[in-house]
Amino acid sequence: MAEETRSLLYKVKPISDRLPAVKRPEGHVHFRTKMLWVLVVLVVYFVMANVSVYGLDQAKALDLFAQYRTIMAGASGTLMQLGIGPIVTASIIMQLFVGAKIIKLDLTDKEDKGCYQSVLKLLVIVMILFESVPQVFGYLVPSSSFQGAVGLGGARALIILQIALGSYVLFLMDEVVSKWGIGSGISLFIAAGVAQALFTGTLNWNPITSGADYSLSNPPAGTIPKVIYILATCTPAQLSSQGYEIMFLSQPNPVIALLGTLLIFLVVAYLESTRIELPLSHGNARGARGRYPIKLIYASNIPVILMSALLANISMFALLFYSNDLLSGIPLLGSNSYIGYFEESSTQAAGGLAWYLSAPSGITDWLVPILNPSVSGNIHSPLMNLMRVVIYVSVMILGSVLFAKFWVETTNLGPRAVAAQIQKSGMQIPGFRRDPRVLERVLERYIPAVTVMSGAIVGALAAFADLVGTTGNASGTGVLLTVGILIHFYEAMGKEQMMEMNPVLRGFFGGE
Repeated sequence: MAEETRSLLYKVKPISDRLPAVKRPEGHVHFRTKMLWVLVVLVVYFVMANVSVYGLDQAKALDLFAQYRTIMAGASGTLMQLGIGPIVTASIIMQLFVGAKIIKLDLTDKEDKGCYQSVLKLLVIVMILFESVPQVFGYLVPSSSFQGAVGLGGARALIILQIALGSYVLFLMDEVVSKWGIGSGISLFIAAGVAQALFTGTLNWNPITSGADYSLSNPPAGTIPKVIYILATCTPAQLSSQGYEIMFLSQPNPVIALLGTLLIFLVVAYLESTRIELPLSHGNARGARGRYPIKLIYASNIPVILMSALLANISMFALLFYSNDLLSGIPLLGSNSYIGYFEESSTQAAGGLAWYLSAPSGITDWLVPILNPSVSGNIHSPLMNLMRVVIYVSVMILGSVLFAKFWVETTNLGPRAVAAQIQKSGMQIPGFRRDPRVLERVLERYIPAVTVMSGAIVGALAAFADLVGTTGNASGTGVLLTVGILIHFYEAMGKEQMMEMNPVLRGFFGGE
């Protein structure tokens, strides 16, 4: 590439190249080795998610991402405090800048793509500091003994250092999975966290209020234990008056949430199997035929991950501008209830723009206030609750469509990149010339339209699951992501095994 046409990011690349990184394997990695790395990374992830931040006063700490905790693949008060937030946020910024041509990089060019990935590492560190510093100075309070030992400034600095190191190690583990393992590390972490939340939400035998005796007002927290307890202890009169309502509607983990979770599993599994298959034949080997599948969920679950990370950051900054001692004094933005209103000791918006963009927590959070506002305890009118549902669903769908288009173009899934990949493998569409431009025109009939449909469908499914509710507070987006991640992981395992049996297939699948 000519020096004068290079992006300005090439001036930053020498700095980002010096950052710690995971080296890509020089040759083919055996399937068993890849699975071993995946298991090792998962074990390390769960260990870090259970290691508390040293010197943190857990009783006074507030979790800014409580509503999005499962899909952020983190754990409050631990080394995984930030989760995948900085990684995803940095990816959003880079994709937006590349897509809008503010950063002039051609990601189909190997050199430009290397520059993109190198600078992304530096931006991840910037976002780690950008997200950890406000939290420590506002909502993660050092313990009094820790402050007495190293001072308030030193205590805050050490907490920031622990959170930053944990987040960067998570980024390196994502690289380990993507280069030495199978699939995406980010997706793996999300699936692990959501699966844990679903398991405990369904089978937790502990009472809702720990330390108190079981009662109708304090049944087991898990869906199935709650149902068993109520059916075993309630009289017919109690069942008809309040038992069924507690089982099916009352938080946490009502039966309706478990049914919604199962429905999302079935719908996503069906949609993942829906695809268009273009016939292919080998240009030099007669009789050698194949098919190129274009899935209905073409952009995978990435658009929902990016959209959820964006909404999580909006919620975080709305809370900071409303309640932080320094930021709340900023004119127009500070303490502005139109941007977001938060009740004391709460991280979930109670009003303003942040409330309209936050995910409802099941039907008791929006449908009951619309149908019977007098008993719901919701301070908003039925019209405002209805507007919240419409705005949230619309933003999720439109945002997911936008991110789907950006993702397809920046990850070599667009018509031109796919045409070049098919051409390189020696395949062609029967009846058409063996020319990448011809292949590109054929693929342009399908891929752009399917990309838009893919983003709209995953956005609508995530919003629907949030409206219905899920067990374990896993969030609709989390359940949607987990189903897709598990299906893709299973397919990736099958692809790896095929390449293991037939090395010729590695070239077509992009293997070494």
